[in-house]
Amino acid sequence: MSTHRMLAFVDFGKETPDKREADVRLDDFQEIYSDYAPAAAGQQASRCSQCGVPYCQTHCPLHNNIPDWLRLTAQGRLNEAYDLSQQTNSFPEICGRICPQDRLCEGNCVIEQSGHGTVTIGSVEKYLTELAWSEGWVKPISASQKIDYSVGIIGSGPGGLAAADRLLRHGVGVTIYERNDRAGGLLTYGIPGFKLEKHVVMRRIDQLEKGGAELILNCDIGTDIEFSTLRERHDAVLIATGVYKPRELDCPGVGLGNIIPALDYLTASNRKSFGDKVPAFDDGRLNAAGKRVIVIGGGDTAMDCVRTAARQGALSVKCLYRRDWKNMPGSRREVANAREEGVEFVYLTQPRAFNGDKTVKSIRVAKMRLGQADATGRRSPELKAGQDFHEQADLVIKALGFEAENLSDFWQTNDLEFTNWGTIKADFRTHMTNLAGVWAVGDIVRGASLVVWAIRDGQEAAQSILQHAVASQKQAA
Repeated sequence: MSTHRMLAFVDFGKETPDKREADVRLDDFQEIYSDYAPAAAGQQASRCSQCGVPYCQTHCPLHNNIPDWLRLTAQGRLNEAYDLSQQTNSFPEICGRICPQDRLCEGNCVIEQSGHGTVTIGSVEKYLTELAWSEGWVKPISASQKIDYSVGIIGSGPGGLAAADRLLRHGVGVTIYERNDRAGGLLTYGIPGFKLEKHVVMRRIDQLEKGGAELILNCDIGTDIEFSTLRERHDAVLIATGVYKPRELDCPGVGLGNIIPALDYLTASNRKSFGDKVPAFDDGRLNAAGKRVIVIGGGDTAMDCVRTAARQGALSVKCLYRRDWKNMPGSRREVANAREEGVEFVYLTQPRAFNGDKTVKSIRVAKMRLGQADATGRRSPELKAGQDFHEQADLVIKALGFEAENLSDFWQTNDLEFTNWGTIKADFRTHMTNLAGVWAVGDIVRGASLVVWAIRDGQEAAQSILQHAVASQKQAA
């Protein structure tokens, strides 16, 4: 591969990997972006300005050493570039695919701010890691010595898996408890294949199992095993359950049939991609084929739903969002992809009532305007009186976000401290809870957030647990 000098943004424009045309990609659930050719990856990496203050790195939750591995990529030192990228990120190929780079590293790129078009950091990251897998640079998990210390991890989403990866590499025993029949959490059942093909997740889980992780599936804490029993069984417990309780609408008719939570819909679709039997999909309840679909919400989960419905052959797909395009919380890239795939966005709208007999037939929709900014700095939506209209609907998908389940009741524990929002209280540096030997990470602490933040939490918690493991060994000696 030819090498490139840096600061080449004056010579080369921004080029993303090839993207399949919308009419082609709607026929399947495969990823829509191809990988870079080696020369293109080097050329795009060479556009990095190697700035003195790398805002890309500071705005990455993992603080990945982005400028250095871009420079190594441009120089053709690809094995070294991969090694550097994975030092701070347990799963760079996953982040390269699903991180909202436009709001994180790429959105804060210096040359993007100066009008030259961002360095395509996520695409280069994905390219490096896929090359590493194909070339055998991704080594099996092994530890130079074993530590007589056992950690039970509740949940196998990105936070739990990242912690397991770090712990195994330091010789700590790890058992992962997962209530579903496959590991991966939202990576497996929440994110569609057109963003993250499932073999990408499964090979990491396979690597963890071969590295010594014991994976106990179909295990619901509080039902199949008590939380107190888990604490007795292990030296440390890490809670990484995520948040799955859907936020609800409060308006007439919300209980009608064919009004479903986003995660139920996405899980059914992802299970079909695995070849599972899904009765609620096969009988049409969770299948958008031939239906007028309305998705309510403006985040990444809503984008996953509208794009899934388009692939299932919906008659029409509309997204209702109560703010405008500029205030959408989802990735700009995902919104653009959805538009290309025929999704219609109806901004500044909010459901007021659902109409129908047993199943929904239409939605009475209110028009909204943006008022004063709220505590978060976002302008609050306000009702425009007297301007309601109706939208026909055969299937309504609620993608309003997620809240914490009531773990205190499920696990029958009154000692663990929770916030008023039902999330677990944990130290933001060590991720320790108020209970000795219990840590918590990811969305169950933060509330619904990004995969990359869960990975960071898992890695930090693993480091804290390791310090306790080492101290425990010294005391035992």
